[in-house]
Amino acid sequence: MSNTTEKTKINFGTLWQKYGTIGILVLLLVVLAVCKPSALFTKTSIPQILKQSSVNILLALGEFFAILLGFIDLSVSAACGLTGMVAAMAMVNLGLPWVVACIIGVLTGTLIGAINGALINFTGLHPFIITLGMQTIYFGVMLVVSGAQNVYGFPASFSQFMSGQIGFLPFSAIIALTTALILWFMTTRTKLGRNLYALGGNRESAWYSGINIKLHQMIVYMISGTCAGLAGVVLIGRLNAAAPTAGTGYETYAIAATIIGGTSFFGGVGKIPGVVVGGLIIGIINYGMTVLMIDASMQKIVMGALIIISVTIDHFVSKASKK
Repeated sequence: MSNTTEKTKINFGTLWQKYGTIGILVLLLVVLAVCKPSALFTKTSIPQILKQSSVNILLALGEFFAILLGFIDLSVSAACGLTGMVAAMAMVNLGLPWVVACIIGVLTGTLIGAINGALINFTGLHPFIITLGMQTIYFGVMLVVSGAQNVYGFPASFSQFMSGQIGFLPFSAIIALTTALILWFMTTRTKLGRNLYALGGNRESAWYSGINIKLHQMIVYMISGTCAGLAGVVLIGRLNAAAPTAGTGYETYAIAATIIGGTSFFGGVGKIPGVVVGGLIIGIINYGMTVLMIDASMQKIVMGALIIISVTIDHFVSKASKK
């Protein structure tokens, strides 16, 4: 009897890891199609969902690497807002070409990630504490540099590019998917990717294998910051303005997308394609609640419930696999 029970648990864990994310996505699409058929699969709805999902996907891609190590990055929301503000001010206040301004914004995100990684390595404190504190600092910096004012009046070429699309794919979604493809290649085809999974799976064994833990931690947070920088540029392109409070609460979406996408909160398990689907799920939830005219506060309740449910299932699956 015990062998049968154990086999059942292992099978459930395997099914959840392989098909859980896709199952949630299909369920959401079915519910939305039943509640409001006109909201799905139209010329405007699909690009709209993809635009809403792009920022979530980019932030989740960065969050994925932190969680893969068994850590977390709570500063992605503030990094997203601050990098978008930097890019916007470079365009509007300094008059730089929008491509150069966007590169500066993304590199600002890389610098933010490097600061986070350096503080984590230097202090030895848990990343939760460091990134929570830095989140507050980055939001404060954004308010100071912007004078607590919105920045708008972007060049027409930037607005046209960010609002453009190829077929049903908006350029913002192409940026997110291209980033995901590059990171998928890195995690599956490079030594760095293998080292990160080894670190997340067993830090002590990875250290004995000669993996430089502090260097890899720094790289992980620089990747997270770079993804947040890309998300910041995409966000100001979608809103056509940079607000001093932009990005507030987005860390919840990033964590939810990563966990729902099949990444283990305990480290060492997860795949980039799952994170992309997780970001798409968050986008569909936000879009669905908007078209169904459900109060915005309910979105936060749903997001929190999804995180708890996903982590709970992950906990029991992980516990069952170790028996």
